[in-house]
Amino acid sequence: VNEYRCIDDHVASATKVLGILNNSNIECNRVCYKEFYNDAINELVDFTEDFARWKDTQRCSFSFCAHPYVLDPGTKSKLLQLDANNQMRSQIRGALFRSIFGGSECPYLILKVRRDNLIRDTLWQISALQHQHEDLKKPLKVIFKGEEGIDEGGVQKEFFQLIIRQMFDLNYGMFTYDEESRNFWFSSTALENAREFNLIGKVFGLAIYNSVILDVHFPMIVYKKLMGVEPKLDDLKDVSPSLVRGLRMLLEFDGDVEDVFARTFVVDYEEYGVIKSHALKPGGENVNVNNDNREEYVKLYVKYLLEDSISQQFQAFAEGFHEVCGGPALRMFIPDELELLICGSPSLDFHALEEITSTEDGYTRDHPVIKNFWTVVHAMTVEEKKKLLFFCTGSDRSPIRGLGSMTFVISRNGPDSDRLPTAHTCFNHLLLPEYRDLEKLRRCLLTAISNAEGFGLM
Repeated sequence: VNEYRCIDDHVASATKVLGILNNSNIECNRVCYKEFYNDAINELVDFTEDFARWKDTQRCSFSFCAHPYVLDPGTKSKLLQLDANNQMRSQIRGALFRSIFGGSECPYLILKVRRDNLIRDTLWQISALQHQHEDLKKPLKVIFKGEEGIDEGGVQKEFFQLIIRQMFDLNYGMFTYDEESRNFWFSSTALENAREFNLIGKVFGLAIYNSVILDVHFPMIVYKKLMGVEPKLDDLKDVSPSLVRGLRMLLEFDGDVEDVFARTFVVDYEEYGVIKSHALKPGGENVNVNNDNREEYVKLYVKYLLEDSISQQFQAFAEGFHEVCGGPALRMFIPDELELLICGSPSLDFHALEEITSTEDGYTRDHPVIKNFWTVVHAMTVEEKKKLLFFCTGSDRSPIRGLGSMTFVISRNGPDSDRLPTAHTCFNHLLLPEYRDLEKLRRCLLTAISNAEGFGLM
């Protein structure tokens, strides 16, 4: 940075050269996109200042924000959050100003919901804001009716977990599930659920906007479509692996395709127990698939499955998503990074979490209870570790930079007793009694993390 707080010309030129190489690599895919991340830039640059340069091109013509291929997901996440915080502050200031001169207005987006009516309550309140989109930019506060919890972050984390779980329930009919890929996909028969799909999109956007990680199992093509990427055959493998194998067999078959496969340009699908057909092109039911047109057939088949058959559902979802968090900051992300932003890292490194953990109220890193705690944790199964993480933080996924990047505190919560551990999920804070031995700690901890829903005041 020179004396005018602008990036040095040599650094700017080198970054632009990397941009040329990156564009070439996008076409031929010779190296992983991660090879373009620059550690020095991500670690040393003041991105609050760089973000300001990006927003004010009159002051400086170059900023790293305009060249996102050198920025890692953690940096992009910071920039997106910076943009979100700026918009939130703007909405808070606007709300306070309007409340002074035009009556009361809350500076927060407050959702009051019942656990047994979560989707309907949320849908009704979000739908009421369809002409007040700016309210979605306000910081979110969630209130579970009949519960005393005050939302400092933990209540909203559980809200997102519960509403995602309910909306992805197969009995709700919005999504299908592939056992082999273990991914959900939009149901082609859910044509009357446009408001619900729009709500799911808004939930995704609100989660990003409020720094909440979601446990969602979507194929990569969902994130590609959100970023405007056209689907290809390879994208179908995470939706239906068995179907992709069949289509590849058709493309690679060395023989008479028309005679052996006996297909026409028609897709059969089931709708409420009834088998229906869809022609992939006009008169498709009378066009046989042969060696000459099989590539056209596969291309139309993929387009139908990933685009045409779910166009209404996905459009509603995408509109809801972009309504909340769409904009220049989001466009920095490539699809792989967008998935990481929404879902967090699937890798749970509890040794990294142990390294950054701080202790309070009489505990130290060498205290027998703390040593016993980590002995129990490292012996847990993956599912038990997820439950522990959910119990302590309100999410069973790690942040975009991993568990080693978060704050985690363990405090002494009185002498040995039969009390179970408790947690302030808003602050990633575990309250642990001074249990007399390892086995009692293990028993009480496992009991607590297996019953971790609901909020009350302590």
